[in-house]
Amino acid sequence: MTTPPPIIPVAVRPHGLARWMPIIAVLRNYQRSWLMQDISAGLVLTAILIPAGMGYAEAAGLPAIYGLYSTIVPLIAYAIFGPSRILVLGPDSALIPLISATVLPLANGDPLRAITLAGMLSILAGGMCVIAGLVKFGFITELLSKPIRYGYLNGIAMTVLISQLPKMFGFSVNGNTIWEEIIGFGQGIYDGKTNNTALAISLSCLIIILIIKRLAPKISGVLIAVVGATVVSSIFDLSQQTGIFVVGALPQGLPTFQIPNIAPVEFKTLFSSALAIALVSFADLSVLSRTLAIRGGYKVDRNQELIALGIANIGSGLFQGFAVSSSASRTPVAEAAGSKTQITGLVSTICIAIVLWLAPTLLQNLPQASLSAVVFAAGLGIFEIRGTLRLYLLRPFEFVLSIVCFCGVAILGVIQGIFGAVGLALLAFVWSAWRPHYAVLGRIDGIKGYHDVQRHPEARQIPGLVIFRWDAPLFFANAEIFCERVLNAVATAPTVTRWVLVAAEPVTDIDLTAADAIAELDKTLCEAHIELCFAEMKGPTKDRLKRYGLFTKIGKDDFFPTIGQAVDMYLEVNKVEWHDWAE
Repeated sequence: MTTPPPIIPVAVRPHGLARWMPIIAVLRNYQRSWLMQDISAGLVLTAILIPAGMGYAEAAGLPAIYGLYSTIVPLIAYAIFGPSRILVLGPDSALIPLISATVLPLANGDPLRAITLAGMLSILAGGMCVIAGLVKFGFITELLSKPIRYGYLNGIAMTVLISQLPKMFGFSVNGNTIWEEIIGFGQGIYDGKTNNTALAISLSCLIIILIIKRLAPKISGVLIAVVGATVVSSIFDLSQQTGIFVVGALPQGLPTFQIPNIAPVEFKTLFSSALAIALVSFADLSVLSRTLAIRGGYKVDRNQELIALGIANIGSGLFQGFAVSSSASRTPVAEAAGSKTQITGLVSTICIAIVLWLAPTLLQNLPQASLSAVVFAAGLGIFEIRGTLRLYLLRPFEFVLSIVCFCGVAILGVIQGIFGAVGLALLAFVWSAWRPHYAVLGRIDGIKGYHDVQRHPEARQIPGLVIFRWDAPLFFANAEIFCERVLNAVATAPTVTRWVLVAAEPVTDIDLTAADAIAELDKTLCEAHIELCFAEMKGPTKDRLKRYGLFTKIGKDDFFPTIGQAVDMYLEVNKVEWHDWAE
C-alpha cells in the first residue's frame, strides 16, 4: 500500500489589523492548554534573560541595568507585532561590538552620554527597519550571503572573546580597536592586574556553562553558573575581601520614556552604524525565524519581521535601552521549555519587571566576571567553523570572501568589515556576469539535445552552423565580450559558417547597450554572408528587442521557438543531409 504524501500546510495571510498585529490572530486561536506551557516557559526564560541582558550591557560598556531595559520593551513589542510564534528578542552578542565601537568613542567616558547615544542608535536602526518593511525591502538580507555571514560571525566571535578577556581576569582595558584591546590585555597581565578570584569565578562559570550545554542542553548552565557565583560572592563577601567587581544594587523601578538628545554632528556616525545594525539584526532574525517556522509548519512575512524588529528597537531606544536582535541562544531555551506563543515573552517581561520593582538588590553581589563568562560562552557559540571549512572544500573563492569579511570585522572594525565584504560580494557578482560561461554546441550520437563541444570532444558540429550559447543576461558590461566570443566561434569553426544560431534561453535580459552591440554584430555577420538567428528566447526578453526595434531589424523569421526547429530550417535551406546528424 502506497503511503500518502505529507500534507504541506498552506499559509493564510491575515487581514485587517491582524496583518499588522499578529498577536490578535494568536489570541483568537489561543488554546487553553497552551497557557501553563507558556507560563512555565516564561519563568524558565526569565532566568536566562536577566543575566544575559546584564552581561551584554556590560560588554557594550553600559551599566548592567540597561540590558534589562533593553529586554523588557522589545519583548512586548515583538509579542504584539512579530509574526514568529516563539522568537525571543533582546540584547545580542552579534550587535554588541557594533554598539560599543560606535557609542563609546563618542561618549568619551561619560556613561550617561553613552546611554543616550545607544538609545538614539537603536531608534535610528529601528526606523530603518520599519521603513524597509513598509516598502517591502525584506529581500535586502540576500546581500548577506553565507560566506559573508560566516566571516561576519567569526569576526564578531573573535571581537567578543577578546573584549571579555580583561573582565574575566578582573581588570578593564580602554581600547577602541581589537589591537588596542589585545595590547591592553597583555599589558595588564604583565603589570600584575589579574585578580585571581575574578579569574577563578569566570573560569568556573565558563566550564559549568560549556559542560552543561554539552551534556544536558535542556538545563540552563547560565542560570546555574550565575546563581552559584552570586551565592558564593554573598557568603564570602568577595567584593570587600578580594576586590572583585560586582553588579551592585539595581535602580528600583521600570524604564522611563525618554527621547535621546544628541548633537546633529553625531548623526553621521550613528547613521552608518544604524544601517549596519539594521542589516545584521534582520539577517539574524530572518534566518532564525524561518527555521522556527519550518519546524512549526507555518510561514512568516519577512516584511512584517522588519516592521516588528524596527518597532522593538524604537521602543528600546525610547525606554533607555539599546539595539536588539533575535537570540539564537535564548530562543531554543523557550522552545525547549515548551513555549507555544509570544505569551512566553510577555510572562518573562512581567517577571523581570517584578524583580526591578520589588527586589532590585537581589543580584547586587553578582560578580561581573561571571557575566563576562556568560558573554564569552555566547561568543564561542557564534563561531561558524564547520560552515567555513565547507566553503574551503567546495567553493574556494567564497572561502576567501569569508576570510576577507572576518579580517575586516576583526581588524578594521565591524562596520567596515560588513560593508567591505558586501561590496566585494557585489563586485564578484558583477565579475561573474561580466565574463560568464559560454559554449559552442554540437550533437552527440545517442544523446538528445546539443552539448558543449569543449566538454564533449566527441560532439559534432553541423557543417556551416555555429550554435552558440551565452549563459547570462546581456548588458553593457559584457555586450562587447559576447560579440567577440561569437566572432571567435565563427573564426574557429571547422567549416565555413553560413548561420550563427544563438541559443538564448539563459539570456534573461538585454539592455539597450547590448541591443546596439547585437545590431553591429548582425551587420558584421551580414557583410560576411552569415545569417544571425536566435532560438528559445524568453518572451519578456523578446519584448525588449521589439521595443528597441531590433526584432524587426533582424527579422522575425530569424527567431525560432526551439533549437531543433532552427536546425531543421537550416538543414532545409542549405540542403544539408539530415541523416548525417540525426540520432
